[in-house]
Amino acid sequence: MAPSHRPRFLPLCLLLWLAAVANGLHFYLDTNEKRCFVEELPTDTIVEGHYRALEWSEKEQSYVENPELGILVEVTELDTGHNVVRTRGPPDGRFTFTSHEAGDHAICLSSVYSPGWFGSTHIRLHLDIVVGATKADPEHDRSHVSELSSRLRDLNQKLEDIRREQQYQREREANFRDLSEDTNSRAVWYSIAQIIVLVLTCAWQLRHLKRFFEDRKMH
Repeated sequence: MAPSHRPRFLPLCLLLWLAAVANGLHFYLDTNEKRCFVEELPTDTIVEGHYRALEWSEKEQSYVENPELGILVEVTELDTGHNVVRTRGPPDGRFTFTSHEAGDHAICLSSVYSPGWFGSTHIRLHLDIVVGATKADPEHDRSHVSELSSRLRDLNQKLEDIRREQQYQREREANFRDLSEDTNSRAVWYSIAQIIVLVLTCAWQLRHLKRFFEDRKMH
């Protein structure tokens, strides 16, 4: 007995994490029926899907693979209505897309047959979806590297300016120290010279006074 008919549109939220977390499930649908899954994705996030469709065989009373059966995969950004993916694949296939805008994305799958093949039966569809890590942006990486290089050059320039300033300050300190030592040395010699002049002046005055008193006694 084939499985019972299910509603034509079943919105589901797959619990998908970044960092490559995979979820597997299977569901049933009829010919030309579409099932959609809604997933909220960040910008530039890689999503990979693997599906396998089996058709109900009344003869074998089981689900078997039919080469004439195809699966149509459609991915739409719900906020903008932009169609990200629309591709038809074999009964067992894969699809990959990258989210261009952050927001809810509808991942829809429906069954289609090859031209000239008429079928109306039940299908069991196995689906695995992997939401990967955010896609690396080469332009952003290059701009980031360029920005880091520019900052590094600025830091090197600032370090060089600091070195030059430190060298200038050391030279100023050395010149100031030399000037201070020279000034102190001159001050010492000036003091010594003053003392010598005072001593000579005192000696001359004493000698002059001595002669003056001797002359007074003689008179």
